[in-house]
Amino acid sequence: MHPLYEQMATSVFERMSLAAAKHGAINLGQGFPDFGWPPEILEAAARAVVEGSNQYAPSRGLPALREAVAAHYSRHQGLDLSAENICVTSGATEALAAAILATVSLGDEVIVFTPAYDAYAPLIRRAGGTPIEVPLQPPGWRIERAALEAAVSPKTCAIIFNNPHNPTGRLFDQDELATLTEVTIANDLIVISDEVWEHILLDGQCFVPVASLAGMSERTLKCGSAGKIFSLTGWKIGWLAASAELATLAARAHQFLTFASAPNLQAAVAYGMNDGDAWLQPMRDRFARARDRMTHGLEAVGFAVLPSASTYFLCVDLAASGISLDDESFAAQAVEQAGVAAVPLSAFAERDPPKHMIRLCFAKRDETIDAGVEAMAKARNLMT
Repeated sequence: MHPLYEQMATSVFERMSLAAAKHGAINLGQGFPDFGWPPEILEAAARAVVEGSNQYAPSRGLPALREAVAAHYSRHQGLDLSAENICVTSGATEALAAAILATVSLGDEVIVFTPAYDAYAPLIRRAGGTPIEVPLQPPGWRIERAALEAAVSPKTCAIIFNNPHNPTGRLFDQDELATLTEVTIANDLIVISDEVWEHILLDGQCFVPVASLAGMSERTLKCGSAGKIFSLTGWKIGWLAASAELATLAARAHQFLTFASAPNLQAAVAYGMNDGDAWLQPMRDRFARARDRMTHGLEAVGFAVLPSASTYFLCVDLAASGISLDDESFAAQAVEQAGVAAVPLSAFAERDPPKHMIRLCFAKRDETIDAGVEAMAKARNLMT
């Protein structure tokens, strides 16, 4: 048995979702929306399953989808891409896995900004590498040049960079992007850029992809997600966008992970990427309203809520809310005694994790948010 998996705990998302189901709780833990998907894209998927192919798609993805992804990024982000720069994957996590397996060798070190999506570290270790954490400090969660430079060693081969950032909701600014770029180029590193939240931009924010920065297009593997763009997380259609050389390298790893994804879903996503630009702003507006509803509700019952510029998530500072319990204890008692599931932020780091923060998913209908806030108020009353 492989010791990495033998000793690995169940993902915090799965753990909290199972607890929510067991206790009949409102699930504000796992990051999935319960509204927002365009009916047109569902209809396109249904047509494709009846009228199109249901056999293996090409491993790198349907040509129509690869072309649509490249054209979409040209329109929205000014990236110079074609189909040869795209590899379609079974969700963005598989894109991350392919990128890591293609670029990380035995003994390499990979820098990860924490708190971080919990798939990064085990994927790095499975590739033979070692994750090197650079902790971001609340409440600002800023990338500091000195901390990043101190993490670089002769063994460093790559940086995993998640922007917009899960779980904090940060959208990193121009100074932080400049720091990332300068350190990357000075040390001849690769950036695996997890940009799945790139279109969920709240309050008129603008997103800058790493590959658009000077000197970065040839050393960046960009990971994207149709599930996030179209609120269809269960479809698990993602992609890698990179230079032809890096995209081909990652595609060689991808072919022995999942080989290919459902062709009808790929065809529907191609339709959405080509024809769905008008869906984006209404989607952002709905998520912004949901964030504000949850934020105002939580603040009204005494919780300290940190700002969120993107993603489906906001963070609550338990200590600043007058709660002395750590995040794991609060989450366990909240789901069992108050009927609401949250994710403890300490699960997103191994080195000096913040233990006074929880993450909540606001991508929910009004009635779900209101019931969740009521349950959070009950939890606060039980624990203060």
